[in-house]
Amino acid sequence: MARESRDVFKQPSAGTVTLDEPPPGVGRGASSRTFFGHPVGLSTLFFTEMWERFSYYGIRPLLVLFMTAALAQGGFGFERNTASSIVGIYAACVYLASLPGGWIADRLLGLRRAIWYGGILIALGHLSIALSIVFARSAFFIGLIFIVLGTGLLKPNISAIVGDLYPEGGSRRDAGFSIFYMGINIGALVAPLITGILGERVGWHLGFGAAGVGMLIGLITYRLRADKTLGDIGVVPASTDPAEHRRVKMSALIGVGVIALLVILTMSGVIHINPVSLAEKMSVVMLALALLYFIYLFVLGGLTAEEKKRVVVIILLFVFATIFWAAFEQAPTSLNLFARDYTNRVVFGWEMPTLWLQAANSVFVIALAPVFAWLWISLGRRGRDPSSVAKFAWGLFFAGLGFVVMWQASNVVIANGGSIRVSPWWLVWSYFFQTIGELSLSPVGLSSMTKLAPFKFKGQMMGVWFMASAIGNLKRRCLSSLRRWCADCSSSRCGG
Repeated sequence: MARESRDVFKQPSAGTVTLDEPPPGVGRGASSRTFFGHPVGLSTLFFTEMWERFSYYGIRPLLVLFMTAALAQGGFGFERNTASSIVGIYAACVYLASLPGGWIADRLLGLRRAIWYGGILIALGHLSIALSIVFARSAFFIGLIFIVLGTGLLKPNISAIVGDLYPEGGSRRDAGFSIFYMGINIGALVAPLITGILGERVGWHLGFGAAGVGMLIGLITYRLRADKTLGDIGVVPASTDPAEHRRVKMSALIGVGVIALLVILTMSGVIHINPVSLAEKMSVVMLALALLYFIYLFVLGGLTAEEKKRVVVIILLFVFATIFWAAFEQAPTSLNLFARDYTNRVVFGWEMPTLWLQAANSVFVIALAPVFAWLWISLGRRGRDPSSVAKFAWGLFFAGLGFVVMWQASNVVIANGGSIRVSPWWLVWSYFFQTIGELSLSPVGLSSMTKLAPFKFKGQMMGVWFMASAIGNLKRRCLSSLRRWCADCSSSRCGG
């Protein structure tokens, strides 16, 4: 199909109705029903992503607790900084894999098939992690690799299809992404409540296994509903050149082969990996990769002058997003360990699981996402919708405010020599302000990438957006005041 006929930035003529073209946001063969006033295809993507995020957030905060738990408690007995570095590397790779995942979808599979294959890999990864408790530690890390590869195929491309539902762009697309983002956080809310009680109180393997069941439900949902609600959206890859298909397939096979070789060499003891050192080096490498990619787009990407202007805006948003996620992604490590070690979690004589506090962010997102969706549409109708850069600036401000709260909480711990546990409301208020920042930045960022991305690089640009999250996961640090309390922060005490 010609590029001009699929360009998501072209506006349809007012009042034009043809027999050949479906309504905006409705692919050929899709249902014309709506989902809260939005294209019905959003419901399929909403529930698929909800269950995928259930699986992801179900195990992510559980990982650091499991790896730092003593061997007698069924854990790995890792030091805190080692476990936190592994979680940081894992989360960074999940987002980093979005770049090749978007490229493979653009050039070979198409968005829809990439989502399907990605979901299968994620489900296999969760199964491997759950079985690692019974079999071998190596199965645990192989499972993490499967999840990384699968998420790289699924996450950027499902977001790209959401953008394709709104060829008209504008504040309605921002609102659609806010609803989609609410689905993400429903999964993120329910996940730690279930995996926390199962993993911390019953058995680690049950917590990990429950996350895998969630991914299977997401896969079934996608398989049953995609063709009926999305029609032909995302079916055909941006490139239809057979020669390019062969090059991409060969490159993907070589990449998988290299990963398999590294796994074998590491498991056999030929290569020794220091997670702390690797995390530090990865952040530098990824920044360099992002810079080289943007240079490639400008020099060899064949972009028009207008597309180059859009890429400049993408670069600016990328920098803001990296700074934001470097702070926000302390939740599953530093703040999670603060909740475990320095927070009073007893309610009416019963101590809640540590992971339950991780659900606070999602509660606020679910409550506030419709408010933000209404806000953007309301401001757009009045011609007062803030620019993406302005929304990002507010996001950074509120994220910083959340950490001012935790700075105060950590000072209370320090003042008492670590002998008391502080109220959980410190963390709750911190998550509240961080959530306002997140809603000002993250769904708007997703929407902006789909609006600004050159058509032939759409999937890759979603990968670039998630690369900001990857770098942020590696750049996160402990709260400075908590570092002063951890006398041996550089060795074993610090979570970040």
